[in-house]
Amino acid sequence: KQASEEVSKSLQAMKEILCGTTDKEPPTEIVAQLAQELYNSGLLVTLIANLQLIDFEGKKDVSQIFNNILRRQIGTRSPTVEYISAHPHILFMLLKGYESPNIALRCGIMLRECIRHEPLAKIILFSEQFRDFFKYVEMSTFDIASDAFATFKDLLTRHKLLVAEFLEQNYDAIFEDYEKLLHSENYVTKRQSLKLLGELILDRHNFAIMTKYISKPENLKLMMNLLRDKSPNIQFEAFHVFKVFVASPNKTQPIVEILLKNQPKLIEFLSNFQKERTDDEQFTDEKNYLIKQIRDLKKP
Repeated sequence: KQASEEVSKSLQAMKEILCGTTDKEPPTEIVAQLAQELYNSGLLVTLIANLQLIDFEGKKDVSQIFNNILRRQIGTRSPTVEYISAHPHILFMLLKGYESPNIALRCGIMLRECIRHEPLAKIILFSEQFRDFFKYVEMSTFDIASDAFATFKDLLTRHKLLVAEFLEQNYDAIFEDYEKLLHSENYVTKRQSLKLLGELILDRHNFAIMTKYISKPENLKLMMNLLRDKSPNIQFEAFHVFKVFVASPNKTQPIVEILLKNQPKLIEFLSNFQKERTDDEQFTDEKNYLIKQIRDLKKP
């Protein structure tokens, strides 16, 4: 108990040095000394490694200290980003935090702050551990699964060129795992994953990914099944991915064949699809455009 109180006091003192108080700004010289000590003594690593042992308020202080020192810049340099790049296990300790319910959300806050910095996002993306996200977003605890998905989405949307390179290099493995999320029993995971997929393939930086994704007949079949999901929200998100297959001017032969084979059924289905969305003009226009595209398809 005494040790715990000492730790709490020290964390509060550190937070005050870094963040200042309501009436005074943090002193630059002291901040620099504290930052240097955090690196030299390895305390930054120790705090994250032992986060579970710290009390509730202390955990909050650790995440504030960590995020504050991560944002610190000297000219164009970010010393803490350089430090973590040299000690990448810090990132993987934070990621593994999703497996411990009492620190998961705190670790998520720190991890998302790390992802704002491209060098750190790159370490996570190109690591073996990246694929752990596919299990974390399916966690049975709703708060943890949602937080993990927020971090996962951040990683895949924040640094456009880096993500495009990553997805192109790891296309097969990533989309094999991603497909499992689209079959998830968990409604929230399924909906969020569909929405993110739509965002990824419609991003111009991911043109090569989109081209590859919409050339595969199994992906089109999956979207056609999801259009008939019992949830209107999932149907709606599936529609936004499905439209890319139909609207593409360079459809592959297998895609054209599936659309032709289901031509009358698809026209009828889309004509009655989510008619209640009367106030969404863009949706109605897109739907009519798809019906026209499917109707105009000819056997090659």
